[in-house]
Amino acid sequence: MNFPGQHIISIDQFDRDAVTRVFDVADQMIPYARRQRITRVLEGAILGNMFFEPSTRTRVSFGSAFNLLGGQVRETVGMDSSSLSKGESLHDTAKVLSGYSDIIVMRHPQAGSVAEFAAASRVPVLNGGDGANEHPTQALLDLYTIRSELAGKGRELAGLRIAMVGDLKHGRTVHSLCRLLQLYKNVKLTLIAPDALQMPERLLENAREAGLSVHTTSAMDEGLREVDIVYQTRLQEERFADPEEARRYRGAFRINQSLYNRLCHPDTVLLHPLPRDSRADANELDNDLNDNPNLAIFRQADNGVLVRMALFALVLDIEKDINKHARDLHWYTPQR
Repeated sequence: MNFPGQHIISIDQFDRDAVTRVFDVADQMIPYARRQRITRVLEGAILGNMFFEPSTRTRVSFGSAFNLLGGQVRETVGMDSSSLSKGESLHDTAKVLSGYSDIIVMRHPQAGSVAEFAAASRVPVLNGGDGANEHPTQALLDLYTIRSELAGKGRELAGLRIAMVGDLKHGRTVHSLCRLLQLYKNVKLTLIAPDALQMPERLLENAREAGLSVHTTSAMDEGLREVDIVYQTRLQEERFADPEEARRYRGAFRINQSLYNRLCHPDTVLLHPLPRDSRADANELDNDLNDNPNLAIFRQADNGVLVRMALFALVLDIEKDINKHARDLHWYTPQR
């Protein structure tokens, strides 16, 4: 993959070498993300952060990543605050906003919308999530986290055993991660969901064709045993045509410390793309897991800044210049 000037729309753009390149650059970003050093390599550059669907982590981490490289961020948040609400097309919006920005991150509720926007943009566009379709940068940060967590336990990605749990039909994070895992050997994938919320069949077929060992089940007792990673997902209630149907599944795949102790290996790592639903009738990853050292959801969120800094550096072709524009900090560096 030739990164400079490229749109990042789909995880299908990445091969193993490209993923390794992103992770190597992300590792180089650690002192900047931890505020141990500061760089202004993107001084004068503008990120257009265009989020037409609610977001906290993705929007703020993209903005933080760009700021940490020295750039400035301009945001549009919500459909109602943009001219899309007045009938403007994605084509025209892209033509205008790309004239104001050096790179754009876009999230939109419709599948395929970011690709349509990117086709008219004059600058690179990164997909921050397009409906129930894909979330490529989330998949990259998820795999970066999995690699880091396994390395701490003396394991590698090859031979990974991972269980994905919850709303696998609508969850774009698991769709992209499932595609990304196909680049690695001897991966065992267990998909825990009711039939109505199971991973789309085309993704299952692609995973099996790529050589993944894929097992589907609706039983937590069966699916959570003997895995390295449990990737819990939020019930995507906003993507259900019938809200009552969504509520029927709320809390059906709750994981708490008692369940973890009974079913999981003591080293099993817990991940979640966040936000986790902490309402009493949902409680996907129970608060009683908060002191479990294998609850890696906040390390996972932190890694989003590293991976997104790496993507900006690669797409804007400045990764070799970062240290030239760097200096030490002279103010308090918080503990990380």
